[in-house]
Formats: sequence, structure tokens, C-alpha cells
Amino acid sequence: MTISQMLSQSALLTLLGMGVVFSFLIILIGFMYLLHAVIHALKIDKDPVQKETAVSAASSQSVSADNGAVIAAIAAAVHEKLS
Repeated sequence: MTISQMLSQSALLTLLGMGVVFSFLIILIGFMYLLHAVIHALKIDKDPVQKETAVSAASSQSVSADNGAVIAAIAAAVHEKLS
């Protein structure tokens, strides 16, 4: 096998591999658009605003309480490590 044959075969293999990857990406994008259309048609993407505000208010209160406990635990661990 000569150098020119090996180069032409490697170019063909490179183009074939890039074609497969490019085709897969096109198919993946198509399925994502299809999934978007199905979710939009079934109205799964519509969440009530009331539910989000109640969850965010409850989580913000628990986060502020958890921050104090986390800070205390870190301070105790640092103090124990330094002692």
C-alpha cells in the first residue's frame, strides 16, 4: 500500500467519521425539537406561579436557618483541626 493510498483511505475514514457524528447531532437536535413540541402541546411546561412563590419562600427561610448551622459546623471543625 503506497503513501497516497493510505492518505486517501485516511481522508475517507475521517470524512465518514465526521459525517456520522454530524448526522447524529442533527438527529439529536430533531428529537429535542420534537420533545419540545410534545411538552408544549401537553402543557407540561406550564407551572402555576402560586406554587413557585410558596416553595421559594419556604426554601429561603430554611436556607437562612441552615446557613447558621453550616457556619457553626465549619467553625468547630477548623477549631478542632487547629487545636
